[in-house]
Amino acid sequence: GSIGLNEVMRADENGNLSRFTNIFYSGGLAIIATIVILNLVYSKFGRAMKAVRDDEDAAMAMGINTFATKTTAFCVSAFFEGIGGALLVGLLGSVSPDQFTFMFTFLLLIIIVLGGLGSTSGAIIATVLVMGGSEWLRFLDEPMNIFGYQTEAYPGLRMVVFSLVLIFVMLFARSGIMGQRELSDLFKGRRR
Repeated sequence: GSIGLNEVMRADENGNLSRFTNIFYSGGLAIIATIVILNLVYSKFGRAMKAVRDDEDAAMAMGINTFATKTTAFCVSAFFEGIGGALLVGLLGSVSPDQFTFMFTFLLLIIIVLGGLGSTSGAIIATVLVMGGSEWLRFLDEPMNIFGYQTEAYPGLRMVVFSLVLIFVMLFARSGIMGQRELSDLFKGRRR
């Protein structure tokens, strides 16, 4: 028989939900979602979405139903965000509004701008760089021993480093790491 949501997600006496996913399951679904999104972007509908994004009036003049295109794009993005939220709850075992702070929103904006607006590959590369860099630079928030000199702990110093990186990217690579290109576009250029 089928398993209902109430049977899968049971809360204990503290209100924590039972975990029903792991990092491999979440990663696998993230890969599948990326493949679906890339296929969507390179389809006829994806070209219509790009046309509406770039110049809505010109897209309307070409016969594209801009309202339907924007509504469908919103629904598709909401679908994948819902899957991501469900996987996050399943992985952490609990959900609270306190998990979604201003800093979380700030990290998402850094990822989008750093990767390049309009590039799925850029967003993936920026996610690896920002989240990996966040963990790698964690030592900046703790007391350090620099050439025999003991420094104090400076909580938030790694966010200063991220801010400086973002400023340098905005100065020297205004469209982000990838701009509107994808990794496949770079490999196509090498084959020519």
